Amino acid sequence: MSGPSVLFIGGSGVISASCVREAVEQGFDVTVLNRGTTGGRPIPEGVTRLQADVSDRSALADVLGDRKWDTVVNWIAFTPDQVQADVEYFAGRTRQYVFISSASAYQTPATHLPITESTPLKNPYWQYSRDKIACEDLLMAAYREQDFPVTIVRPSHTYDETKLPLTGGWTAVARMRAGKPIIITGDGSSLWTLTHSRDFAVGFTGLLDRAEAIGEAFTITSDEAPTWNAIAQEIAAAAGVDDLQIVHVPADAINAVDPEWGAALLGDKANSSVFDNSKVRSLVPWYRPRTPYRHGVREVIAWFEANPDAQVVDERLDALMDELAARWAV
Repeated sequence: MSGPSVLFIGGSGVISASCVREAVEQGFDVTVLNRGTTGGRPIPEGVTRLQADVSDRSALADVLGDRKWDTVVNWIAFTPDQVQADVEYFAGRTRQYVFISSASAYQTPATHLPITESTPLKNPYWQYSRDKIACEDLLMAAYREQDFPVTIVRPSHTYDETKLPLTGGWTAVARMRAGKPIIITGDGSSLWTLTHSRDFAVGFTGLLDRAEAIGEAFTITSDEAPTWNAIAQEIAAAAGVDDLQIVHVPADAINAVDPEWGAALLGDKANSSVFDNSKVRSLVPWYRPRTPYRHGVREVIAWFEANPDAQVVDERLDALMDELAARWAV
């Protein structure tokens, strides 16, 4: 007898691929729906694969037909019009609809730590976060007014072996190895929570097909929150760099020369982010992240070493970092 059925819309991303694997291991009957384009992470054996562009509702209806699922998870909904279309389409087709929001939706900067689910949602700096808040507002209204069975999940910075947390990704490692300074915002002492996707997946999967999770929001993160300076030092150690050079630059100064980079700092990374995971543990008491960043980052560097085509240096960003370093070096 198969386990509860779950439809993942998406399923090949940094977080979602780990959750697909965990759901399979936990005995769920998993279906993944995506566009089938190349570049995603592999889908495990035993998963039903469907192909459609979720933005094309006619094509979606053709692929899904009259099927129903115990749980539907949309990993690629970012705007209110997208979630409104899901409310209309999946009402009556699922017992639980899981929306992937973002911890960046919480009050930024937070007036107190740790951040909990009762922390207000307010981010005046980053449109991505404001869109996620608007999606949450729409879904909770649908829950109250239409009994739409929503569960909201708010990840923070979640990575797998392919992702580095510093702006520019491999560009920062290349600079370290070349003896060039990297850029860290502020004085580097703000606290930042990094969560490995395989750890996140344990907490996340524990919420699937849970009636107690309907109408609720959950933060799922690691309990570890190193400083940005410490994060950079761990990356350097994993990359074999003994003499790491850091230049600290205010987020406002970065925003002035690169608004996209600046928005991600002002609206997220420049602010200390420490989270209380008590709520998810109230339903998933076995959720205990097991990958400290000093171990996880070694997996990341090993992956890049095994995939030289991924060692891409962003030349524009590299030049901009040179300019910032020259201006702000003490």
